[in-house]
Amino acid sequence: MKIAVVGTGYVGLVTGTCLAETGNTVTCIDIDENKINKLKQGIITIFEPGLEVLFERNLKQNRLFFTTDLAEGIKEAQIIFLALPTPPEEDGSADLKYVLKVADDLGKLIDHYVIVVGKSTVPVGTAEKVREIIARHAKVEFDVVSNPEFLREGVAVEDFMKPERVVVGTKSERAKKIMEKLYAPFIRQGNPLIFMDERSAEMTKYAANAFLATKITFMNEIANLCERVGANVDAIRRGIGTDTRIGNRFLFAGIGYGGSCFPKDVQALAKTSKDVGYDFKILHAVMEVNKSQKIKLLPYVYQYFNNDLKGRQLAIWGLSFKPNTDDIREAPALDNIKILLEAGAKLRVYDPEAMNNVKQIFGDKLEYAESPYGALLEAEALLIFTEWSMFRTPDFEVINKLLKNKVIFDGRNLFDLAQMQELGYTYYSIGREIIRP
Repeated sequence: MKIAVVGTGYVGLVTGTCLAETGNTVTCIDIDENKINKLKQGIITIFEPGLEVLFERNLKQNRLFFTTDLAEGIKEAQIIFLALPTPPEEDGSADLKYVLKVADDLGKLIDHYVIVVGKSTVPVGTAEKVREIIARHAKVEFDVVSNPEFLREGVAVEDFMKPERVVVGTKSERAKKIMEKLYAPFIRQGNPLIFMDERSAEMTKYAANAFLATKITFMNEIANLCERVGANVDAIRRGIGTDTRIGNRFLFAGIGYGGSCFPKDVQALAKTSKDVGYDFKILHAVMEVNKSQKIKLLPYVYQYFNNDLKGRQLAIWGLSFKPNTDDIREAPALDNIKILLEAGAKLRVYDPEAMNNVKQIFGDKLEYAESPYGALLEAEALLIFTEWSMFRTPDFEVINKLLKNKVIFDGRNLFDLAQMQELGYTYYSIGREIIRP
């Protein structure tokens, strides 16, 4: 098939590249000339494990193209994916200006039957708005389909190539047959292609992310309670995770969730609920808890240093909102860094992928180390905000030589309590006892 993907951000580039990998001819479109020029030259613009290999192969084999010209990009396309940003407004609602602007442009440009597929996370009823806007100008038949993405940053290529499920919202039999053909190579192992109406498909994405955010938040609340009653959240996680009704995923306690999806989608679903007169109490609690959970470690830091952080050199491991991505959107590290800087602390940070993005925000207010151990030089404590694999089994002999004080504030529970006790560390984590030598 000939496919166009409007938007070359995280979702758009993964979608376009993976669709090209199954033999489709894909043109990705973006208004950012600098980004498009880089992509044309074979320079990938996001970090996502496994994507670069597919990107280079399909670019070389002339199945993947890039342009800033919408008319050129959609020429002869059978399917047009909209993978555009929907950033949150101040009231939490999703900003649809980019989606609706492209819909208006498409109405003037399409000259043959085409399926316009909404890939962005959008409020219920957006497919209908897109259809109405295109219809104002279109002189040909078209269909608008909702096809929400469920890509996890860090494993997005695997998620796209071997999806647990594909959700397609459409009432059109013509569109349904074409979408079945498009996704046939991706569901050969029997994972379901689920058809439903457009509104239900749009709601499915919000429901999934809001539920996962709630699950994370619930476990963080359990962790906070564990600290009060002397229980261990790791043991509780194992105890409840083996219950098939609960499952063992998203039960790890920590300093809250971040990223491009969970915060935005929970806010948007709460706003949708408010707009129709429903008070979604759980979502308000989830947002409130997550906000405070992000800085859960800071009271311990202040307590350890007797409320005086001015001039103290601290090391930070992990800046991205999760491992295996350079995405720092809503990352807990950012909230902590801001507060620590305001308190007068000196911070030397390390992250294998996200430092350039953080540098665009904080500039020379931070020192940027070339290695995890480089961040520890002259540091009086180590703070861990992201659970990169490289941080899980460090050389503690090296750490002992570099850290001035044997103290770690771990927001991701990377280390075993008995090990930290044996090594003689003061060790703060989430939902577990504080270890002191």
